[in-house]
Amino acid sequence: MDAKQVLSFIKIEHTLFSLPFVLMGYFIAIRQFNIVPGIDLLWILLAAVGARGLAMALNRIIDRDIDAANPRTQGRHLASGSMSMQTAWTLAAVFLAMLLTSAGLLNRVALMMAWLPVLTFVVYPYMKRFTWGCHFWLGLCLGLAPAGAWVAIAADVHGWAAVTGQFSNGTDFLWAPTILPISIGVALWIAAFDINYARMDVESDREQGIHSFPSSFGDAATTRTTVQLSLLWFGCFALSDPMDGIWFLAAAAAMALANIFVVLRMNRFADFQTVLFRVSMLTGWVLLAALVFGLAVEPTEFALD
Repeated sequence: MDAKQVLSFIKIEHTLFSLPFVLMGYFIAIRQFNIVPGIDLLWILLAAVGARGLAMALNRIIDRDIDAANPRTQGRHLASGSMSMQTAWTLAAVFLAMLLTSAGLLNRVALMMAWLPVLTFVVYPYMKRFTWGCHFWLGLCLGLAPAGAWVAIAADVHGWAAVTGQFSNGTDFLWAPTILPISIGVALWIAAFDINYARMDVESDREQGIHSFPSSFGDAATTRTTVQLSLLWFGCFALSDPMDGIWFLAAAAAMALANIFVVLRMNRFADFQTVLFRVSMLTGWVLLAALVFGLAVEPTEFALD
């Protein structure tokens, strides 16, 4: 097993989906709590890589039989036999250790809350066996990315109160007006992407009894729901407190329209899935750039107590 095989196994390029939102959670937190950037960013990034690797390893392990029966995925490492189950479990253990070690180096709250993403990762592969809601569960998995980074920084300042909202001065839930709308927006955004990604496997899903939105409701409903979800995730981003300036709002509107355009015009693209992947991946980075620029030129006043 070499590094190239490991990177291919965990689809390292898919990390580009979650990484900008991890950084968004971090930047929102350091501005909200007036914290000077430091070594915590490294631990957050390592925790994010560990979480992403663990999620993909578990997905590949649990779905190996489904992958083997699907012509599109039967060449994957475990489905094709090019990687052993022992190797896959070893990688999962390494990524779990990376996540837990990095969380522990952040603070006790981050470590004690690490069970939440791990649980969502374990549950996700089974969801498609029972419900088309699997796309929204995947959204939950990625929606935890900005929330996790925010909590890691907030807990340095407030400890468990950053999560529970139990402040002596009566302040409630610092995460509610700031990172919560961002996390919900991310969840809806990735759900919109995933229901379109599942278009590739409609025939195989129906043959295997796998539940997905397009296999359950068809192309027209998938397109219509994508538009609705895109408008909803734009609304969530627009409602978040850090977005007092116009930059993030404009970026969110532009990327929502771009995502909608790609889906509405998908028959005009020779490779719709490639275009969809690139536009979706670009969405997070454009939003991150707009957030950082907006916070730099239009500082936002937060309630810190």
